[in-house]
Amino acid sequence: MSMIRLLLAEDQSMVREALAALLGLEPDIEVVAQVARGDEVLAAAHEHDIDVALLDIEMPGMTGIDAAAALQRELPAVKVVVVTTFGRPGYLRRAMESGADAFLVKDAPASQLAAAVRKVLAGERVIDPTLAAAALADGASPLTDRERDVLRTAADGSTNAEIAAALHLSQGTVRNYLSMAIQKLAARNRAEAVRIAREKGWL
Repeated sequence: MSMIRLLLAEDQSMVREALAALLGLEPDIEVVAQVARGDEVLAAAHEHDIDVALLDIEMPGMTGIDAAAALQRELPAVKVVVVTTFGRPGYLRRAMESGADAFLVKDAPASQLAAAVRKVLAGERVIDPTLAAAALADGASPLTDRERDVLRTAADGSTNAEIAAALHLSQGTVRNYLSMAIQKLAARNRAEAVRIAREKGWL
């Protein structure tokens, strides 16, 4: 039996160790690398010659979705399973567009996770059917990449000047992006726009 070499990326150490322990019980899966940051995924994948990357979405340094896209560009043979606490349709859509092969929520049974790892290596895609239906119903995010950047930066209460400095934009441009995002999301203000976009998984 050939062993499946798996990289595990999860910023919460208890969750990461629990997932590693569960997957380590499988006779054909070996967790060969663990990282706690999204921006460590690519280097670890190169170093350990992995078959599958199991990625959380919300990690410091880089999201799991961006890490999936980086793997797709540099190591397209590596299969990607995204596992997240947040079963948001927008996350699912963005993950699949970034090259993920499977998308599971963390409250799924452990047996589903191991099965998903084997299925993606066999060329299948594994998607929670309820989330898939919700993603289709919600449609694609109306936000441009820049509007999403500005809204994400505004989420912590940053002023227009702070957002402009962080993203190397003028304050007028920041106001325009925020205004467009608020309008597209039918929100009353930036805080509500952030909330709506987060709930949809568009940030």
